[in-house]
Amino acid sequence: MLAAIHDRFGEPFDVLQSRDVDMPHPGAGEVRIRTSLSPIHNHDLWTIRGNYGYKPPLPGAIGGTEAAGVVEAVGEGVDAGLVGRRAAIAGVHGTWAEYFIAPANGLLPLPDQISDELGAQLIAMPFSAISLLEVLKAKKGDWIVQTAANGAVGRIMVVLAKARGIHLLSLVRRAEAAEELRKAGVENVLTTSDAGWKDAARALFGDGAVMSAIDSVGGELSADLVDLLSRDGELVVFGTATGAPMPLLSGPLIMKHITVKGFWGSRVSADMDPALRKQLISELVKLALQGDLKLETGGIYGLNQVGEAMKAALTPGRAGKVMFKP
Repeated sequence: MLAAIHDRFGEPFDVLQSRDVDMPHPGAGEVRIRTSLSPIHNHDLWTIRGNYGYKPPLPGAIGGTEAAGVVEAVGEGVDAGLVGRRAAIAGVHGTWAEYFIAPANGLLPLPDQISDELGAQLIAMPFSAISLLEVLKAKKGDWIVQTAANGAVGRIMVVLAKARGIHLLSLVRRAEAAEELRKAGVENVLTTSDAGWKDAARALFGDGAVMSAIDSVGGELSADLVDLLSRDGELVVFGTATGAPMPLLSGPLIMKHITVKGFWGSRVSADMDPALRKQLISELVKLALQGDLKLETGGIYGLNQVGEAMKAALTPGRAGKVMFKP
């Protein structure tokens, strides 16, 4: 089968290549899935660089961690009735291939109403977003501030917060990104490169409690978020687009009793109670079936187009996730 593989860690455009490898066979409790679509996530790119929390064994590491596809074969102890069923899964490895192996108990059956484009990205980013929302201090009627609002998680958070009655301020760094979000119907969007944006934010908050800030950018903006938070608020570090240090002043942290913590979706998912996981996944599927959760695609590439796909995935301002289609 054809797969997108890297034999060493490095920049994805430089180290990823297409080549033929043996088709995998499912073991006990596993299924083999014929890939329909598999997205390129930021954490996939970090993994290829070797600076993510998971490092695949080399050489011969196949990229990709999420996909939609069709069950083609089952291993020992797995219901043969799954063969031919459409399903999605995340948190696996090696999905940038014509076929991949997945645990049968991790499959999310896909209703006919959910397209491959939506199903292929229905779990990883949406589940990270809804898991984050579940643990935030902000509740119905409170405010959340999020950075990188034009990213996948940011767009998903808009839908989830609205569904739960939580107010959301969406921050972006470019005027073009802000205009794009407004055209998509997103409310309360501000550009951090504009003078006086924090005053505009406070005007939106009014007397409301700003209990949570989600930072995916880093650098000086982190201190601005702390400045906007109410007493007993929290700054949650979800990512770092800039890679810059966070220069937080001790005064606001002390006087307002601000909590600063990280959030890694993989760990949260692994530690989550199965009943809560099922509840949150059901909430996502319901939103998708209602047409409220819409996830765009930023381009579809064949497995023999890894260079083009990596270039597209690394281009800022793309509309949605870049996908591999075998």
